[in-house]
Amino acid sequence: MKMKNNSSYFKNNDCEYFPCHKVEDDEYFNCLFCYCPLYTLGDKCGGNFTYNEKGIKDCANCTLPHSKKGYDYIIKKFPELSAIAKKNKSDK
Repeated sequence: MKMKNNSSYFKNNDCEYFPCHKVEDDEYFNCLFCYCPLYTLGDKCGGNFTYNEKGIKDCANCTLPHSKKGYDYIIKKFPELSAIAKKNKSDK
């Protein structure tokens, strides 16, 4: 599937880290969410993550933000992220 860079898809083949996750086929690899905005959702993000021995979330095996359905999935999670941001603002 060949896509041009647009508001829901961006691929940076020239990135020194591309691809940042091990994948079988990097033909479709969305770099738009290079840093996953769902990280802050902890165990409610829906991705393939683990926690290491220090309790830090490890997303090395997660390709959800880079997948074909990743953009739509992340956009649907924005109300949860917004709620966290509102809570953080009211806590100050």
